[in-house]
Formats: sequence, structure tokens, C-alpha cells
Amino acid sequence: MMDRAYDADKLIEQFKHQGIIPVIPPKSNRKEIREYDRHIYKERNLIECFIGKLKHFRRIFFRFEKSAKNYMYFVRFATTILTHRVICLR
Repeated sequence: MMDRAYDADKLIEQFKHQGIIPVIPPKSNRKEIREYDRHIYKERNLIECFIGKLKHFRRIFFRFEKSAKNYMYFVRFATTILTHRVICLR
């Protein structure tokens, strides 16, 4: 899944050659309108919003943890907190 800005024939052909199904909406000035899975592309927004919420944790945003293992532990911890907040709000 990529932004509209990456809608280029060469890039899409490269993805298809690698066996990847591109989910990139066509640009508005494209001569040939290409099909893409709108449902999957809409889910991209959920991921971007979640990453934005993770960045509210200073420890993640500024990468205070220097080892990858400890950093990942804190990302998981923050994910648990965010998930718990969503469940409590329902």
C-alpha cells in the first residue's frame, strides 16, 4: 500500500514482476485508470493513525532505548496501553 504519488507504470510493473500486488490508487491525471482494492487501501489509514498515536510516547518518538530488543518491548507496552484505552472507551 502506497500513496498516490508512487503511481508510476515502471514501479507497478516491478512490483508485479516480484509477485507483489500493488495497492496504489491511480493519479487523477492518469490516462488509463487502473483498478486497485479500495477496501485494503482504506485500512492503511488505521495503520497511519496508530503509528501517530505511538509517537505520542516520547520514549518511542525519541528512541531513548538504544537496543532494538528494549525498544520493541516498549513499543509492545505502548500498544497494550493504547489497545486498553480503546477497549475502555467502548
